[in-house]
Amino acid sequence: MESRIKDENTDFLFDCILKLETPEECYAFFEDLCTVQEIKALAQRIVVAKMLSDKKVYNEIVAKTGASTATISRVNRSLAYGAGGYDKVFRD
Repeated sequence: MESRIKDENTDFLFDCILKLETPEECYAFFEDLCTVQEIKALAQRIVVAKMLSDKKVYNEIVAKTGASTATISRVNRSLAYGAGGYDKVFRD
């Protein structure tokens, strides 16, 4: 897989994430790793992506998440032209 972010540091990060087994472990790890704002931004993006994949409209997404239309557009581009990561996690 060709990736713009792949390097030794990112491999190490993802290996660490894959060791997490519970939501509580995720909370502890990400709270140590990221700022509150970084975690909130990531959480907002994944909710926006899920809503877009569920065919929700921008106005509804803005109302529910508080995301800007720029953020929604950026996430929408990733859904359409990205690496397919969202598809993997949203499979039922």
